[in-house]
Amino acid sequence: MKSLNRKIFFSILALTLASMACAAPDVSSLLNPMPSDDFSNSGSGWGTGTDADSSVEYNNGGLQISVFTPYYVTWSTPGIESYENTHLEVSARNTSTDQEAFFGFICNEQGTTNSFYYVGVSPDGYYAFMKSKVVGDDETLKDGTSDIISSSAQSMRLGLDCKNGSMTLYVNGQTIDSVSDSTYTSGVFGLFAASDDQQNGANVNFDDFVSSKIE
Repeated sequence: MKSLNRKIFFSILALTLASMACAAPDVSSLLNPMPSDDFSNSGSGWGTGTDADSSVEYNNGGLQISVFTPYYVTWSTPGIESYENTHLEVSARNTSTDQEAFFGFICNEQGTTNSFYYVGVSPDGYYAFMKSKVVGDDETLKDGTSDIISSSAQSMRLGLDCKNGSMTLYVNGQTIDSVSDSTYTSGVFGLFAASDDQQNGANVNFDDFVSSKIE
């Protein structure tokens, strides 16, 4: 993939809640369960914002990410809590005009740096496991195409296992591919959308997000 300009929307609300949590492991797990969201409440804590390049807003019963500028990626997180060995799922309704718009999950994001994995799909059936680094262009760890993706281009259930050392992508419960990489072993997760060369080309509405621990 081409190198992308990028913007992140962090959740300040989630940071405040996390700072209030008790340090005892059993109580903390009750106060801070793994995030899930049907996005029916616009105050549930995901980072939002709109500018000339992109938009992340609660809209149409979901979290809608639109990208206006070519070769631009925007993502949102439910907080700044760091996790490891997570399974993520979300429903994606794609209304992008660009068949090469790219959308899916951020995982193991290292604070506010440009160090993270982003794994997603395009309406034309393309998928990729990408690694963003502080220095140098983004690295494609693995990519390919799948008829499972292209046949569900407008609406699909995405899944990702983001483990310490490997990632596996799912679409509608079916395994698409896996890759091994152990550069980032834990971090923040979220949702992203990225444009290709078309102006206003990417528009995705995410719904029914869940996360769980992989034992």
